[in-house]
Amino acid sequence: MLSESLPLLFVCALLVWVLVAFVRETWSPDIVVAIAVAVLLATQLLSPGEVLSVLSNSAPVTIACMFILSAALERTGCIDALGNWLGDLVGDSPTRVLAGLMITALVVSAFLNNTPVVAILTPVAIALAKRASSSPSKLLIPLSYATVLGGMLTMIGTSTNILVDGVARKAGLEPFGMFEITPAALAFCAVGFVYLMLFSRRLLPDRETLSKQLRPDLDRTFMSELRVPYTSPMIGRTLSEANLNGGSGLQVLQVSRGEQQISRPEHDFVLQAGDLLVLHGQVRNVVDLRESGHLSFNRGDAFETVSSQDLVLAEAIVGRGSRYSHRPMRDLDLSARYGINVLAVHRQDANVSGNLDDFELQFGDVMLVEGTPAQIKRFADNGELISLNAVQERAYRRDKAPIAILATLAVVILSAFRFMPIEGLAIIAGAVVLATRCLDVEEAYKAVDWKVLSLIFGMLAISIAMDKVGLVDLVVAKTMTALPDASPLLMLGFVYLLTTILTEILSNNAVAVLVTPVAIGIAQSLGLDPRPFVVAVMFAASVSFATPIGYQTNTFVYNAGGYRFSDFMRIGIPLNLLMVGVAIVVIPLVWPLHTA
Repeated sequence: MLSESLPLLFVCALLVWVLVAFVRETWSPDIVVAIAVAVLLATQLLSPGEVLSVLSNSAPVTIACMFILSAALERTGCIDALGNWLGDLVGDSPTRVLAGLMITALVVSAFLNNTPVVAILTPVAIALAKRASSSPSKLLIPLSYATVLGGMLTMIGTSTNILVDGVARKAGLEPFGMFEITPAALAFCAVGFVYLMLFSRRLLPDRETLSKQLRPDLDRTFMSELRVPYTSPMIGRTLSEANLNGGSGLQVLQVSRGEQQISRPEHDFVLQAGDLLVLHGQVRNVVDLRESGHLSFNRGDAFETVSSQDLVLAEAIVGRGSRYSHRPMRDLDLSARYGINVLAVHRQDANVSGNLDDFELQFGDVMLVEGTPAQIKRFADNGELISLNAVQERAYRRDKAPIAILATLAVVILSAFRFMPIEGLAIIAGAVVLATRCLDVEEAYKAVDWKVLSLIFGMLAISIAMDKVGLVDLVVAKTMTALPDASPLLMLGFVYLLTTILTEILSNNAVAVLVTPVAIGIAQSLGLDPRPFVVAVMFAASVSFATPIGYQTNTFVYNAGGYRFSDFMRIGIPLNLLMVGVAIVVIPLVWPLHTA
């Protein structure tokens, strides 16, 4: 008996390890899932054929093609034009700014991937907040929440909808239509919109941007050129020995030696007589160096302050798929490439400054940089970062915009009339925008979130193992035993609430794959139509409001708005509870629990 239950126990233990690894973030979720699948293969709980069978699931292919379509609309300037139009429309009224921003995000995210929508509208929101004499922190969480809600409106609004539909199809359910979920989703959007309009300005804090938080210190810093005199005791010393490696408040950004220029010299760089140093630091430290005779000003007694007209401050956020992500600052060599200096990085409630050479950037990190306006523009427009100070003036392919719009509309309209399965339409549309150069192949590869696709494929394989060893049936049976007298409505609420809680701490796509089979099993055990239960999972796995880690757009605005973790909980938990109530009322109205 025990030997028969060993596979079940092993898969349970492996699944627990996967969930714990997700929470602890020891590895990225796609790596965790890859390890789990490898273990299942090694123990022969999954065969190679079963693992490869997940490639036949239409959901990941559809999601990849929608990433490409979203990138085409972004690259042709469609979203940028919408942001400019919004700025002209709302004026300087805080109420109109909030309403206009959320309505725009709701509509656009119904058809596009949420992350680029938030990325492009975030600088717009910051500019609108300044115009309305408000703080960006009053707008950025509502912007993120609006895109999350808007993604519920159509089947292509978010990858979660497509994924749940794919899992449900494998279980024998009919495919969802493009606008089948729209009537119910409109109720969620209406409640969320009213809640945010009434309470966001009261519940959200007034938080300064990174440059304003650090302004008192930055006003006392400067960049200056100093030369090593032939009588200086620093000759023959390393930067570390001379206290010029950031530890004493002075940082050498560049050394000119004859015709040679060394950017960001290492701490063991040895100084020589005549070296011209570009230093960044505080006034009092430079004065001390000059008076001691260790260094002399290259141009009289003048130094350049950060607040001078020659140098400006700017903030930029690390976007999804950026080449800067997971690389130490030293390797990026931004000073040599762009001539800018990184002053600080904001991540999850903390500002990191000083010597940043070994600091590894992550998605959502906000960098505070200084340089000339031309240097800042070249740095922000490189496609790896999103400027938070102004809408970026990239060379959009605006002449290709009609093609990108028509391709997206074709997917929506033809899918609504069931002309062809959505995956087929998405593949054709993706090919069209590539063939017409709305975006090139390299941009298309960069647009696809390969980590998300790897996670989805891995979780689909794990779900096969769960079903194979009877884990899904066991969870359904235990749920029915624990809630023997629960009404169908209460059970629907339980499925929604469970999915919501898991989504706040785990990847929403992972939760969708794990919970959808269980929801279908619960409905079938009760003799109910599984469709409303599948919709409950679809909606609950899409709406993550209580934490900044449950959804990528929340992570993006978390750092950009200078929020704390508690800010999301304060405004997000009541909204999550409201959504549970909406789900219990609305879902059964659109999809009756009892089959006809």
